[in-house]
Amino acid sequence: MRFSKLGHLPTLKVATVTIVLFNSATLGFNVSANENSKISANVSSSKAPDNYHPLSLSQAISIAIEVDPWLNRSELRQKAMIDTSEAVDSLPNPIISIGLANLPTDGFAFDQEPMTQLKAGVMQQFPRGQSLAIQRQQLQELAQQHPLLRQDRMAKTKVVVSSLWLEFYRAQQIVALIENDRVLFQQLAEIIQATYSSAVGRVRQQDILRAQLELTRLDDRLNTLMSQKEQAGGQLLEWLSNGNDWQVSSSDFTRYKRVSSELPLITNLAPSVMSLLVANDKQHLAQKLNTHPAILAIEQRIYAGETGVELAKQSYKSQWGVNASYAYRADDQLGRSRADFFSIGVSFDLPLFTQSSQDKKVSAAVREAEAIKTDKLLALRGLIAQLQSTWSRYQRLRKRQQIFDDSILVQTREQAEASLTAYTNDDGDFSEVVRARIDDLNVRIDVLNIQVDLLKAQVELNYFFPAEHSMAADPLGLNNQDNEGSILTTAIRVGK
Repeated sequence: MRFSKLGHLPTLKVATVTIVLFNSATLGFNVSANENSKISANVSSSKAPDNYHPLSLSQAISIAIEVDPWLNRSELRQKAMIDTSEAVDSLPNPIISIGLANLPTDGFAFDQEPMTQLKAGVMQQFPRGQSLAIQRQQLQELAQQHPLLRQDRMAKTKVVVSSLWLEFYRAQQIVALIENDRVLFQQLAEIIQATYSSAVGRVRQQDILRAQLELTRLDDRLNTLMSQKEQAGGQLLEWLSNGNDWQVSSSDFTRYKRVSSELPLITNLAPSVMSLLVANDKQHLAQKLNTHPAILAIEQRIYAGETGVELAKQSYKSQWGVNASYAYRADDQLGRSRADFFSIGVSFDLPLFTQSSQDKKVSAAVREAEAIKTDKLLALRGLIAQLQSTWSRYQRLRKRQQIFDDSILVQTREQAEASLTAYTNDDGDFSEVVRARIDDLNVRIDVLNIQVDLLKAQVELNYFFPAEHSMAADPLGLNNQDNEGSILTTAIRVGK
């Protein structure tokens, strides 16, 4: 920057610095914590390429659920269990026997002895009691846990993908804020350099070094944020790739290298749930969490375990069998006819020695069923602990947001205006102006961080209460709807 008249340099310095800092201050301070995302959205959207559309959160969640191989595996396992339940509910194949009985060894003649006969028989075994029907019921009850597990998987996928998307959004928007302020710091450094070179004014060499240092530190922050952005993008890509063709991973990353510049709308919890959280009513919270898909899936295992106890009790009953045979005898050597034989009978075992076998089987089944009930208790306790932790974090973030809106933003603005006024009147230090600008940038970044963390906490809260918020308000609400479109709210006891 060159000046032809050094006499006008102080005035030019004051005017230029005032314009630069005033424009930047206007950008940073005329917004509240709820409006900060709109300005950063405009900054980032102006620099975004036109080759690809930005990835919204709802699109990311839809793609992640659509290409999730875990859901396909769960469906296959459910169908396998259903097929197995159909297979076990059938009698074993009958046993056919054909033989030659009582053939004399002195001549091996079929008509020599009257007891020589060609015998054909059939035998059919029957299972103990109702073991086949009970075993089928148990497999069907185990199969019914998979729709619930898929609901829980989709809800967890929404939480994980939302967290990664918001981390990508955080890095993207902070980069946009820093790049915007870097331009202002660059202009300010040029003005200070020009003023110092002209030997007019109170500019010192340390002011130039301070301006250059801040530019370097901004570049370092940009590199760190770009690394965080790329890391979040790589983790997000893991959920957006179907894994069938890894050759398209690079193009997918290019496609999803930026996300929407607007914060998504997340469905709030129902007022009834909010009141329970505020009152810390653990009893009623536990009742509501009992309808969570993860808990209902364990409930299905409990039903199957109780059915397993009934199946083990069938070992006390006898196993029956029916057999029938027909024996053909040839005429004797004198030509006289011999009558054929027909036999029929039943067989069964007597479960007399039950202490070492049947009793142990029933005892093992009972203990296994009780162990599954313990799993449910542990899972419910874990959900309550996670819920309380998330709710506490959510409340703290809300308080921080209120403090920033009511105090910190206003105080930072007043500090920046005061330092700017003092410097333009040759009554302040340049380092104070720079420090005020850094504080302004840090405050806007803090506001953005609070907004992102609040949304992440809100998504996590929605995971615990999938059926308590309105599903029509926003597609990002965690409605536990499985692939077939049915909404399951309770475990299913087959046959009841």
